[in-house]
Amino acid sequence: MKIGLVGYPGSGKSAVFGALTGMSVETGFGAHRENVGVVKVPDPRVDALAELYAPKKTTYAEVTFDDLAGGHREGIERKALNAMRSAEALCQVLRAFPDAAGDPGDPLHEITGLEIETLLADLEVVEARAVRLHRDRSNPNELALLERIQEALEKEQPARALPLTEEERKVLSGYSLLTLKPLLLVLNVAEDAVARPPAPELAKAASERGLGLLVLSAAVEMEIAQMEPADQQEFAQSLGLSEPASHRFIRAAFELIDLISMLTVGPDECRAWPIPRGTPAPRAAGKVHSDMERGFIRAEVTRWDDLVELGSETRCKEQGKLRVEGRSYVIQDGDVVHVRFNV
Repeated sequence: MKIGLVGYPGSGKSAVFGALTGMSVETGFGAHRENVGVVKVPDPRVDALAELYAPKKTTYAEVTFDDLAGGHREGIERKALNAMRSAEALCQVLRAFPDAAGDPGDPLHEITGLEIETLLADLEVVEARAVRLHRDRSNPNELALLERIQEALEKEQPARALPLTEEERKVLSGYSLLTLKPLLLVLNVAEDAVARPPAPELAKAASERGLGLLVLSAAVEMEIAQMEPADQQEFAQSLGLSEPASHRFIRAAFELIDLISMLTVGPDECRAWPIPRGTPAPRAAGKVHSDMERGFIRAEVTRWDDLVELGSETRCKEQGKLRVEGRSYVIQDGDVVHVRFNV
């Protein structure tokens, strides 16, 4: 999963990047270099299964954070908007702490500012494609869909707010529309406000738009991220936080994108595979290898906690905890899956 971080100058975007990745990066207005970091998703289920199997390799799900350069005083530069299109999800960092002059920031203004810029950028893409389809009349169904999207954008309604079928989403995937991507808002607050809930008007703005909202204090959480793992939890709790920012952020991102984890186990590797909720077994198998989807026969499924409790797949089968599922089975979060296939 690739998440693009964007924000207005002074929002603390690069500090948030440091808090999430543990990397030390240049911060402040004028720091225009793009930063990329990969974070392993903490998963106690993978830990428990790895302890049971003692595999040669343990692989966690990963999140790639892309700290996108390109902010300016009036908004977000075009190169940043273009770079955002390659991300699976977006995170907008909002300044809610006083600057050097004592200005507390205006998060609501920043939300609407980016919203307008992404609406206009998408409208430009959709209009250009619609003109070509009008001219050659090659795909009336796609044209009708784009006209529907265009009408929504012109009414300042993001594409993610529209009810779209899976097939329509496939058609739109090639356009990488910014307003169709899941968006998580990160409210960057002062250290003494990190344990407080967001202001009601911000919570309402996020809820009305169907956006995720997370509160953190990037400056102090960047320090936590650079500590030894054993010290991170203790220091976070001293601030009234249950866990470090990266853990909270990743959980919020998974919920926003509606991802779950399919698990595979064995002596060679125990691994978590992030997949969209509602994924049928053959398509989930394709995440492991395309041949598995193409030649899918069945999936042998065990719940991870049953496997840990009973200690082996053999015991799970004896106790009726191992199920054989067909092509229509929808993978559930925490399923341990062994795919039978033939190509």
